Amino acid sequence: MKIGELSKASGTAIETIRFYEREGLLAAPARTEGNYRIYGDAHAERLAFVRHCRSLDMTLDEIRALLRFKDSPAENCGEVNALLDAHIGHVAHRIRDLRELEKQLKALRQQCLDIEGSNECGILRTLANDARSSNRPNAKREHVQGAHR
Repeated sequence: MKIGELSKASGTAIETIRFYEREGLLAAPARTEGNYRIYGDAHAERLAFVRHCRSLDMTLDEIRALLRFKDSPAENCGEVNALLDAHIGHVAHRIRDLRELEKQLKALRQQCLDIEGSNECGILRTLANDARSSNRPNAKREHVQGAHR
C-alpha cells in the first residue's frame, strides 16, 4: 500500500509516518520505480504498536527500547518491566505536578470573584505581578513541567 493508504488505514498523518521512518521506528519501505513508498502489513502492525505506545504517553526513546525487545523475542523482558516501571513513575510525578497546578489555578481564580472591568481584575493583576517578579534575577520559577521527554 502507498503512504496515503497507510495513513487512511491507520489514522496517522503522512508527515507522522515519515517522521517515524526518520526516527527509525518504522523500517524504510520498498519503493516503486516511480519512487513511491510501498508499505506492507508489517509496517501497519508496527505503526499501530508505535501509535498505541504514544497514546500511553511513551517517549520515542522508550518506544525504541520496546521495539528492540519486540524484535528480539528470545530476550528476557526484565528491562521491559523496568522501562514501564520508570514510565509509571514519570506519570505519577506529572500527576502530582498537575494537581499542584490545579491548586495554583484555583487560588488564582479566587483573585477575581466579581465581574468588573479588566483594569480591576484580580487575576490579571496577580498574573502581571507574578510575571514581573519572575523576570527578576534569581527569581524562583514555579511551573509544571510538560511530558518527560
